[in-house]
Amino acid sequence: MKFKVTEEDPFEIAIVGMGPRGLSVLERLLANLAERPAERPVRVFVIDPGEPGAGRIWRTSQPEWFLMNTPCGEVTLYSGAPDGGPARAGAGPSLHEWVSSRPDPRWAGATADDFLPRVVYGEYLTSLFASLLANLPPRVSVHPVRAKVIRAQRQGPGYLLSLDRRPLVVAAHKVVLTTGHPRTLPDATDQGFVAFAAERPGLRYLQGDSAADMALDAIGADDTVGIIGMGLSFYDVVSALTEGRGGQFVPDGGELRYLPSGREPRIAAGSRSGLPMPARGRNQKAPQYRYQPRFMTEPALSEARRKRLLADGNTRLQFAEDVLPLIKLEVEHVYYKAHLRQRNDEEAADRFAELDTVGTRDKLLTEFGLADLPPLDFDKLARPFAVQHFEGPDQFHDRLLARLRQDIAEASLGNVDGPLKAALDILRDLRGAVRSAVEFSSLHPVSQRGEFLTAFGPVNSLLSVGPPTFRVAQLGALIRAGVVTVVGPGTRFETDHDCGRFVLHSPQVEDSDVRATVLLDARIPKPSLREDDSALTRQLLRDGLVTEYVNYDPAGADSFRTGGLAVTKAPYHVVDIHGRADDALYALGIPTENPRWFTSIGNDRPGPFGGYFKDADSIAKDLIAASRRVATTVHNGLTAKESLS
Repeated sequence: MKFKVTEEDPFEIAIVGMGPRGLSVLERLLANLAERPAERPVRVFVIDPGEPGAGRIWRTSQPEWFLMNTPCGEVTLYSGAPDGGPARAGAGPSLHEWVSSRPDPRWAGATADDFLPRVVYGEYLTSLFASLLANLPPRVSVHPVRAKVIRAQRQGPGYLLSLDRRPLVVAAHKVVLTTGHPRTLPDATDQGFVAFAAERPGLRYLQGDSAADMALDAIGADDTVGIIGMGLSFYDVVSALTEGRGGQFVPDGGELRYLPSGREPRIAAGSRSGLPMPARGRNQKAPQYRYQPRFMTEPALSEARRKRLLADGNTRLQFAEDVLPLIKLEVEHVYYKAHLRQRNDEEAADRFAELDTVGTRDKLLTEFGLADLPPLDFDKLARPFAVQHFEGPDQFHDRLLARLRQDIAEASLGNVDGPLKAALDILRDLRGAVRSAVEFSSLHPVSQRGEFLTAFGPVNSLLSVGPPTFRVAQLGALIRAGVVTVVGPGTRFETDHDCGRFVLHSPQVEDSDVRATVLLDARIPKPSLREDDSALTRQLLRDGLVTEYVNYDPAGADSFRTGGLAVTKAPYHVVDIHGRADDALYALGIPTENPRWFTSIGNDRPGPFGGYFKDADSIAKDLIAASRRVATTVHNGLTAKESLS
């Protein structure tokens, strides 16, 4: 069938995935259309099997012990501040402002520096979605569709989307993929653990996913649970198996003591470093705070690219030589400033900051009495137990608990006044600058794979992401209570056919073997196009409508298959197998990780647009421009109106 599309026919947009990323595209789309009304009807289909706005990760049915790791005052998904009118696209409250305005006794008195449960952010997101629908611009309609998209076919100038439930099909001129955290196919290691457990009654293996999606309720008090990884999800899992089982933490001489409920399993955990993720510093930064880099600047990166062009014949940077030194200069600048503020006063810190340059730093350290300070060493901070040997678990735990106490003390000083946490918090503030240095093949492929993603990436995450301080204090209490055992650095996770159990062991800790009936991977799966379990992703890849982003060496000697979805620069059109940008298909967020970087964040900060809103806005503006390029065109296939009838 052929249909003539005129200016009075609706321009149809489908947003596939309606968590925070999809919601941000919708919010910016509606905000732009409110400023300049649509010239023709615009119909937006928002498609997600879960709650519109919250999606799977932030759904409102999860328990309250799963926490955000960002202070609520720093979180917003409204791209503008409240203006006295109704909350709507472009004007609405931050998470803290929203919580403060609600008569909910659970969160009464929450400050902008508090870390709220994820379920609260889910409620904020669903409320925001409702406010968008209640205040739509003229000639715009939004249609929530609770379904999974299982197939996307190019149809004339747009796409025909097949769904797993009614209305079965949706047609759209433009499709935006914001599908978020993937569920991944089991790799060879996963398959081995699954097979081992399947052959032995009472054993279970839980593949990596968000903690709220793991079958934790099936774990009994008589189980021993081995946990792979000690990052943010580790803290979530431990909280679910302790606080979530009725255990309580009570003050005890300046620390916490854990009162078990008797329903907790025994927990053993390990990782490469043997160090649970350290705490974020107590927040001292205002919600609208923006750090202005002094060394990690665009002119500095441009100069590095110019030198690379002269030396190598292309502008690809080497991360360890060209980028990491700028990051370290920036972090150390803040480190020394905070020490001066602590030792002297604000005036001395400001004077040092004004004089500090690459060429003057060593002289300034002597002049300001800072030469005695040990330099910051990212690797030592992230791997404090490297090459150390322990006579047994008790000796290792004593050393670990001392480290946790030190971390709590450092965090309590704050992310401005505390020299260490202030410095490490700059790693968060530099994400935008780092992204501009590494995304879209800005690095040599060997450097991107090895120096950046393999070496720097895990260290950066360990040192800068961090749970709230009280989570680290709780973990210390659980270790002292014997509920949690940290096995040690370099933990190995194996299967023992003789005893019929999973076995955890650290080669650096004598007698550290722990036999487990449940093995649980607490690492969030890395996005990988070819390991994505989504039917839609597999179909798009199979049909050549999408392809994996490959970082090629200009000289042709090396390449790096990133695992991420190939997209253009803003507005992020998807690139097909032939290298062509598809002007009807966009992708944003986690599916584009590695072509870009740190796409897992689910919000922006109040104040001027950060990268999060800029990304969404670039797609929104391109969608609107396309809707206004109306001529007499032919749409082969079903119209969205017919597909929903």
